Amino acid sequence: MKHIINYLSALLSVVLIGAAFTACSEDDDNGSAHPGLGIKVFFPTKVVANQPMTINGSGFLDATEVEFPGGVTVTNFEIISDDMIKLNAPAGIAEEGGKLVVRSTGASAESRLPLTIGHTSVSGFDKQPGDAVTGGDRITVFGSDLEFINSVELLDAEGNPQLIDHKDFYRKGTSNLIFTLPKKNIFEGSWVGKLHTFDGKTFDMPELAYTPAADEGHWETVKNVIWTNSDPDGNGAVNWNGTYRFTYDGNDGNNECIATFPQEVWDKLKSEKFYMRYKAADPASYQIRTTTGWWGTQWLGKENDIAPWNMAERIIDNEDGTFSIAVDFAEDPEILETIDAQHLLFTGAGYTPLEIYFEEEVWVGGGGHLEVVKTSFWTNSDPDGNGAVNWNGTYRFTYDGNDGNNECIATFPQEVWDKLKTQKFYMRYKAADPASYQIRTTTGWWGTQWLGKENDIAPWNMAERIIDNEDGTFSIAVDFAEDPEILETIDAQHLLFTGAGYTPLELYFEEEIWVGPSDTPSDYDIAPWCMYEDRSDFVSWPFNPSWSDNTGKWRIMRGVGDPTIESLKLTTSSKFVVYKEVGTTGQIQFNNPNWVDLQAGCNDWDGSLEQIEVPITEDMLKCINGEVSDGWSDTAIILQGDGLTVKKIVLVP
Repeated sequence: MKHIINYLSALLSVVLIGAAFTACSEDDDNGSAHPGLGIKVFFPTKVVANQPMTINGSGFLDATEVEFPGGVTVTNFEIISDDMIKLNAPAGIAEEGGKLVVRSTGASAESRLPLTIGHTSVSGFDKQPGDAVTGGDRITVFGSDLEFINSVELLDAEGNPQLIDHKDFYRKGTSNLIFTLPKKNIFEGSWVGKLHTFDGKTFDMPELAYTPAADEGHWETVKNVIWTNSDPDGNGAVNWNGTYRFTYDGNDGNNECIATFPQEVWDKLKSEKFYMRYKAADPASYQIRTTTGWWGTQWLGKENDIAPWNMAERIIDNEDGTFSIAVDFAEDPEILETIDAQHLLFTGAGYTPLEIYFEEEVWVGGGGHLEVVKTSFWTNSDPDGNGAVNWNGTYRFTYDGNDGNNECIATFPQEVWDKLKTQKFYMRYKAADPASYQIRTTTGWWGTQWLGKENDIAPWNMAERIIDNEDGTFSIAVDFAEDPEILETIDAQHLLFTGAGYTPLELYFEEEIWVGPSDTPSDYDIAPWCMYEDRSDFVSWPFNPSWSDNTGKWRIMRGVGDPTIESLKLTTSSKFVVYKEVGTTGQIQFNNPNWVDLQAGCNDWDGSLEQIEVPITEDMLKCINGEVSDGWSDTAIILQGDGLTVKKIVLVP
C-alpha cells in the first residue's frame, strides 16, 4: 500500500472545506462564537531540529508565525485547519526549552506545557561486532532519546544504500529501538550500517556479517476483518446520512445501527488503531467524517474531515480501486467519552464503506518468532489491604540490604534494582475512576520527581503514556533514561509511586524472546493444573464430573504446573476443548470460585459430540488472573457437571 500525499495551500483547503460543509447537517451551524487564538496541546513535547510536529488549538487560520524557545520563529508551517498546524522544529531552539507561542495579527497564544530538547545518544546494540545476522532478524539499539532516530541505512542486495524509515520500525522508544532487517534484499557480507536522526546526527552500527534469509518464514501484516458491507449498492453511498452506524452487542440503542460488535471487539476498536476501507465515486471529491451517531463529538475535531484536499496524507491507496483510512482514538480521546452511548458513525459524502478491520503482525511459516513476554518482579498481594494511593507513601520500593527499607512495601535483589534503574519497566494499576487519577513517580523522600515537577501522569496530562490493558487495568512505562536526575538520589531515598485515585497492582519488565515451533505447544493438557477440592490429588483421565460437594468438584488452580495457566497470558481468542466419549450425555460447567457459571451451553444432550469447544470469556480471564476469589487465592475455575465421560480437556491459547 502507498500513502497519497497531496498537500494544497491552506487557503484552498479552507475554501473547499467551507464550501463542502454547506451540505452538512444543522449541528455544524450552531452559531457558536469563534474561540479565538489558543494552543490546546502539541506533540511531541520533546524535539530535535527537523522533527515533524503537530500543534492543536484554535484560531490558526490567521496564524503568521510560531515562536520556539530562544526566540526562534517559523513562518513556513502548514495550516491544516483552524485547529491544527503542522511544521518541523527549527534549529537553534534554546537548550533549556520553554513555551511555544503562536502569533497572528494582533494576537498571540502560549502553550501550557513546555517544549524540551532531545539529545540522542547510542550506548550499544544487542548484536556485537562480528555477529552473524540473517534477513528478517530484528536488531535492538540501546541509548537515550532514540525516538529521534528517523532512519536506518543498510545495503541492498546490489550493495547500494537503502533506508528503513522510522515508520517501519518494529518498536521505537526513548531508550530502545527495534527494527527488522529486509528478508531478501540485503547485501551478503560484513559491513557497517548507520543510524540517522532528524537533526542530522549519524551513528555507526557494529560491523555485522549479513546473510539473506532462506525461505523459512516471515513476518506478515494480516487483516482481521470485523465488518463487511454485504450489500454496498443496497446500503448505498454516504451522503451526509446516518446509515453507517456501529455499536456493541446489548446496547439498547442499537436499532439504528447497521451492525453491532461483541463487547471485546468494541473495546479493542476503542483502544487500538483500526481501518475503514471504502470506494469513492470520484476519487478526487469526497469527505469522510468519523463522529458519533448523535452527530456529536467528531474525531480529530470539527472541520477536520478527511478528503483529497484535507489531511490527504491519511488516505491509503490500496491499489485495487479502493482506499482506506486508519482511525486511532488515542489521537483524540474526547470521542471516547460519548461513543458508548452515541455509537460510532461514518458520515460525509461521496464514498461507500466496504469493511472495517484491524491489522496485526503475525509470523508466517518458518522456525519461530519473536515474542514480547512480561516478567513480573512485584505483585500487590493484597490490593484492598494495602489500599489506593491518596498522596501517601505506601508504595515505596528499594533494594535488599538498604538500611532504610523499613518503610518500603517491598525490596528487590540488587540485580533487579540495577535493572530497574537502567531499563524501562512498567507499573500496572487499577483506578476507581478511570477519568480521574494522578500518578507521580518520585523518591521516598518526596524529592526528585521523574519527568519533573507538575508532570504527573493523568487522563488530562500526558495521557499518551497511559496503556489500556483492556482488562480493566492500565499501565505506565517508567524509563529513568528520560530523566536521569532521579538516579542521583534514588538509592538513598527509595522509589515511590504516589498521587491519588489508583492502586498499584504489579511491577514488571517486558522482554523479547525467540519462540521456536517446538517451544510453543498448540494446546495444553489441563491435568497438571487441576486438583480435587481437598487438594489430595491431581485429576486423571478419563473423568466423570459430578455435582458432588466432596471429591466430585475439582478446580483449575493458579500457580501450579509448568507453565502455569496464568503465565500463558490468555485472551478471549483462547479456548478450552472438552474431548468426550461419544454416547455419553450431559453437561459441564466452568464456574468461578463463587459457583457462578461462566460459560453456558457446554453440553451434549444427544451424545453425538466427540468434543465441545468452550471460548474463554472476560469473566473467565478474571478468574484465571486472580481477580475473583472466595478465599482460595490459588483457585482459578471450578469444574462441575454430570453424565459426561471426559477423555481429556485441553487449553488452546
